[in-house]
Amino acid sequence: MTAPRFTTLGCRLNAYETEAMKELSAQAGLQNAVVVNTCAVTAEAVRKARKEIRRLRRENPDARLIVTGCAAQTEPETFTAMEEVDAVIGNTEKMQPETWGKLAADFIGETEALQVDDIMSVTETAGHLIDGFGTRSRAYVQVQNGCDHRCTFCIIPYGRGNSRSVPAGVVVDQIKRLVDRGYNEVVLTGVDLTSWGADLPAQPKLGDLVMRILKLVPDLARLRISSIDSIEVDENLMQAIATEPRLMPHLHLSLQHGDDLILKRMKRRHLRDDAIRFCEDARRLRPDMTYGADIIAGFPTETEAHFENSLKLVEECGLTWLHVFPYSPRQGTPAARMPQVNGAAIKDRAAQLRAAGDRAVARHLADQVGQHHPVLMENPNMGRTPQFTEVSFADPQTEGAIVAARITGVEGHQLTATPVSGPSRFEAA
Repeated sequence: MTAPRFTTLGCRLNAYETEAMKELSAQAGLQNAVVVNTCAVTAEAVRKARKEIRRLRRENPDARLIVTGCAAQTEPETFTAMEEVDAVIGNTEKMQPETWGKLAADFIGETEALQVDDIMSVTETAGHLIDGFGTRSRAYVQVQNGCDHRCTFCIIPYGRGNSRSVPAGVVVDQIKRLVDRGYNEVVLTGVDLTSWGADLPAQPKLGDLVMRILKLVPDLARLRISSIDSIEVDENLMQAIATEPRLMPHLHLSLQHGDDLILKRMKRRHLRDDAIRFCEDARRLRPDMTYGADIIAGFPTETEAHFENSLKLVEECGLTWLHVFPYSPRQGTPAARMPQVNGAAIKDRAAQLRAAGDRAVARHLADQVGQHHPVLMENPNMGRTPQFTEVSFADPQTEGAIVAARITGVEGHQLTATPVSGPSRFEAA
């Protein structure tokens, strides 16, 4: 018998929860199993999950194959119908010790093949289960799960449930332990991160959490926040951007589109001018700020004129790191019932957005040559600047250390650098 093998598809939150499942399955004594933690963000993600399951079954003919994650939650019947699958468990069940106890105890095959309950009834998140995960240099900490919004293209609330927050005290204690274990950088993760706190007493905001972490964990060198909804950014978070050098100058924005009519049809909560204004304001407070963004190409009813507004948004917001999603309909969402854009047009528009992103990255990289940055080493020869730009070193550096470096050039999508004597790990070089 062998320990379970885990495969993770999708987001950082899924990867975080896979680490929790590894611990839960080990505690339960589960053996000889393959666990697939699926993603449901697009129809393509579900297709990839099915393909991965078939591949894993071929490679592990005698193991029990367990499917969980967002696709298992939203489409349990899809996976129970697959002959390769032995058990399907939901997003709530996968974080419960008793689930893994049943799977281990009934491993011969008597456990119910389907364990997926109503995720909308869940009122707590399981952020206390593990003290983050990551490489030796960077740890990810889940502070929020679920989403209360209902964007017309998005299936995720039905896979994750309503928004729920990990209390600030629990988060701070986790981060203290991670810093004690030698982590120099922590990333706060969630499904709808800027909704953190709305379900807690006194309804604190994400900026309150960020300020509290930086105050109560003075030895934390670098704090990052993952994808945010810019329209929900609070005053304290803007204050942290302006005044806290340990909060990294890189924000990934859930923008989705650059045209007001399409944004309304998406049921987003911002307009294009809101996005542009936020980017201008944050960059004024922090001139070295860089932005990533999610943008959907080919949303239903999108015309060439609508698309041009998305394309122009790359320049108008000063975006650097683009995540471009060609639209694909998700069954059960309002957008799937809207007039669809031709597939060839979607592919072409996505390619244009990616090309604009490549040009933005090239400009960013060229602007860094000659500058000095504190670089967090992810492995002996590669690290990242505070703006999350990859930097390569010819000579090995200490993994997990923050190295003061001078940027010497550009190779592909990476900067090149040499170490220099510089200030402490808390200060920009």
